[in-house]
Order: sequence, then C-alpha cells, then structure tokens
Amino acid sequence: MTNNLLKINWQHWLERWDAQQSGYLPYREERFQVMLDTIAYLLPKSFTAIDLACGPGAISQRLLNRFPQANCIAIDYDPVLLAIGQGVLGTMGDRLRWIEADLTQDDWLEQLGEIQVDAVLTTTALHWLPIDRLVHLYQKLGQIIRPGGVFLNGDHLYFPSHLGMFQRLAKAVQTQQKEQAFSVGNQEDWEHWWEAIEQEAELKELLAERHRRFQPRFTENEPTLAIHEAALREAGFREVSTIWQRFDDRILLAVR
Repeated sequence: MTNNLLKINWQHWLERWDAQQSGYLPYREERFQVMLDTIAYLLPKSFTAIDLACGPGAISQRLLNRFPQANCIAIDYDPVLLAIGQGVLGTMGDRLRWIEADLTQDDWLEQLGEIQVDAVLTTTALHWLPIDRLVHLYQKLGQIIRPGGVFLNGDHLYFPSHLGMFQRLAKAVQTQQKEQAFSVGNQEDWEHWWEAIEQEAELKELLAERHRRFQPRFTENEPTLAIHEAALREAGFREVSTIWQRFDDRILLAVR
C-alpha cells in the first residue's frame, strides 16, 4: 500500500460501510450468523473458504474470527472496497489472501490456482451478474468445491413471476425497511456513502479505476430463486435449498 493510502482511516470507512449496509439489510448480522453456524455444523475445524465478491471482507473477517484454524481467500473487482478490507484486516495472521479479479471472466480461477476449497460464501453480490454468467460461475464452483463442501449465498432471491402477491409483499417490506432506515432513521445510504468517499483525495486513482470498471446496469432480469437452484444442481451440487428466509431475503445452501 502506498504512503498516501496509509494515511486513510480505513476503519472509519469500514464502519460507515457496515452501517449503511444494515440500513438495507436489518437482519444482516443474523444472516452472517446463520451462515457461520452452518459452516460449524458441516465442516471440520480446519478448512479453506472463499469469500466471493467479498467487498471489504465482511464474511472473511467474521469467519476467521470465529474459526481460528480456517483460511480464507477474498475475491472482488472493486479496488476501493478491496483497499478498505486490506487496510483494516490485512492478512489476519497470514490466513487471509486477497485476489482482485472480475467474476465475469475466468482469470480469478487462474489466480486461485489448482487448489480446491471446502466452502464458498457470498452475500448481496451475485445479483449483479447476468444470468448466463451466473450459470457459468456456478459451473466453476462445482469444480473447485470439494465433494462434501458447501456453497452459501445470502441475497434477495426473488419469487417467480406467477407468485405476484409474494413479489409485491417482499417489495413492500423492502421499501418499508429502507424508508425506516434512511428517511426516518436518517442513516447514510449507498449513494451518500460513495459521495463521501469520493472526497478522499488519496483515493483519487482507485476511484478513477473503479469508475472505469463499472458501468450502470439494468436489474429487470435478476435471477429468481428457482434459477439459482436449477443452476447449482446442474453444476453438480447434490442438495440445494433455502435454510433461512425473511420474505425474499434468503440464505441458499448447496452441498457438493
């Protein structure tokens, strides 16, 4: 990390990140807890996990704190969020490795190397992928996760179109949660968090690179729960189902 980046109060930005994320996801910590409980039940004490689309390393931090014999590989393409995670967490005693890579390409597999892993965890991230890239990613996960290993995805996994009342209910709850957090509670939201960090002069180059990498996207075709389940089964996962749910916010577990 350069001298300019060493001047930044990374902990401050991570705490603000966690706070604004909780505005969108009031049960965020409960979701993390259930994912880690699942790991505790299904895996040995010593294991290797991937924090996929890790952002600033929310899963990595919680996982390595809970499991002192575990190792983790954190993968993301956002240079700003990666810098925050590395600035706060470092390597956590050489148990955490960071990879900067685009999940829509296969170069992350090249950086990962020939190893297989016991678990892949991700939250609030894979909805960014187009359906064809999501299916391709799941095929790759089916190859790198060991038999008996697990994939855990915590995200809004949507009800199918024929369940219109369910869709409207879930949307109404999500809208109410955001209104409570950002309008009533006056929490910082995603847009204001990014506006604030844009003022960090030392991050000018990383922010410019982030703008180059990411373009506005449309979200009308985000995959439903059924698409995730079918794609995982096709990728070789033998058991796939929801293990935690609040409306359409779910944890999807797939056992290899």
